[in-house]
Amino acid sequence: MNSEQEMKRRTRRDFLVLGAGAATAIGGWEWLMHSPEQDGIPGPLRHVLGLDRRVTRGLLFSDGHLAPEFPRDRVEPIIVNGDYGLDDELDLAEWKLQVTPYGAARNPVSLNMDDIRRLPKVEHTFEFKCIEGWSKVVNWAGARLSDFTARHAAGSEKARFVGLETPDKEYFVGVDMASALHPQTLLCYEMNGKPLEAGHGAPLRLIIPVKYGIKNLKRIGQIVYQDTPPRDYWAQEGYDYYAGL
Repeated sequence: MNSEQEMKRRTRRDFLVLGAGAATAIGGWEWLMHSPEQDGIPGPLRHVLGLDRRVTRGLLFSDGHLAPEFPRDRVEPIIVNGDYGLDDELDLAEWKLQVTPYGAARNPVSLNMDDIRRLPKVEHTFEFKCIEGWSKVVNWAGARLSDFTARHAAGSEKARFVGLETPDKEYFVGVDMASALHPQTLLCYEMNGKPLEAGHGAPLRLIIPVKYGIKNLKRIGQIVYQDTPPRDYWAQEGYDYYAGL
């Protein structure tokens, strides 16, 4: 076989291999796009996200795995990014936090900011990380969610999840309990030494450094402890439910 014949043979073989690969890729894409959806995205993709969550939780996460802290002189201004659930005007004097503890009784309680401020005040200065790719060093102050849970929802530590919503229920997140009880997770009412402003979630917001910003709910109006995963705004749009670092 001369060189020209060999070249033709290889060209035909390569074309057939390439065609078969393209057909497989197209078939795989069609299968993926027509698979039953889970929370807004094809099931196989949701499965991959779930695998990522399980690996991260199993190998990397613990109460001893803390976000790096920074000196207070490193703090930076942070933009108001996202106003989901903040459309309505809020009378801070009338704000109430509705809490539904875990368990058979599940009798909701209504709290105000005085109830939050009576808990030990804790400060942390670390990077607030947005899923869009930017980060800022910010000082946050408030009560640990773990202290809050022990005081106002005793026994709820046994739940698997905590769900949080804005007062108008337009924005909502679900957080696994281990992350909620992480020692750096705060119900925050101060930022960079000043009371929270409306655009940043006044009077009370979630700050959870083991999650991206999409989980750091502004203007909390309701907290519910439960075993089933609470609804989550961005998970319904196809993002990872865990959304962890």
